[in-house]
Amino acid sequence: MIPSHLVSCENENERSFSNERNSKHTGRNRQKGKMSARELTTLGLLTGVLLLMSVTPLGYFHTFGLDISLMMVPVAIGAMLMGPKAGAWLGLIFGTTSFYQAVTGSSAFSTMLFNINPIYAFLLCIPTRVLMGFLTGVIFKAVQKVDKKKTVCYFVGGFFAAFLNTLFFMGMLLICYWNTEFIQGINETLGGLNPLMFVVAFVGVNGALEMPSSCIVGGIVSKAVNRALYTKKEA
Repeated sequence: MIPSHLVSCENENERSFSNERNSKHTGRNRQKGKMSARELTTLGLLTGVLLLMSVTPLGYFHTFGLDISLMMVPVAIGAMLMGPKAGAWLGLIFGTTSFYQAVTGSSAFSTMLFNINPIYAFLLCIPTRVLMGFLTGVIFKAVQKVDKKKTVCYFVGGFFAAFLNTLFFMGMLLICYWNTEFIQGINETLGGLNPLMFVVAFVGVNGALEMPSSCIVGGIVSKAVNRALYTKKEA
């Protein structure tokens, strides 16, 4: 028989080891929910970049129709580097600057929509961009799991940021404004198209510029920043 004091000692050691293991596991879980100082700094820098871009043609290049924008590029970079929540935050900044343009009259198209219905304009500008940023992070994580070289996923994420931005914006535009005189007037100049063909015709130039730009620039920058700041840290 094993002496009782040895059994007691073994039990105490097992409990101590179990508590230590659970403590480490809990600590790791807490850390997963928090952003590091480096990530917070990166998020702050990208927020500043968005605000700076919003007052330059790089952010909003005004045309007679939809504005051509590269604002989704910093959103894509943040979503890929720091996850869906960071993407949602940067999407919020993007959407807020877009709504500001509508309110202040900086964008003729957005201001017209705001004058027709301010609530619809808010829904068009902000929730769509928040969802775009969040889903860009989700899609990137999903593709990253199957991308063995961890390269293609960055270009996929960059592309989907622009694609989802166009999809959600135009979808909300059709839902909220399709039957208005303003949009129907534009549609008549395009030949009286059905909603799907109207979207294709209306965003043709924008899509041809925004999607490749977001894919290439977002992919290259995100990959480079991740390698410089985060890969070395993990190693």
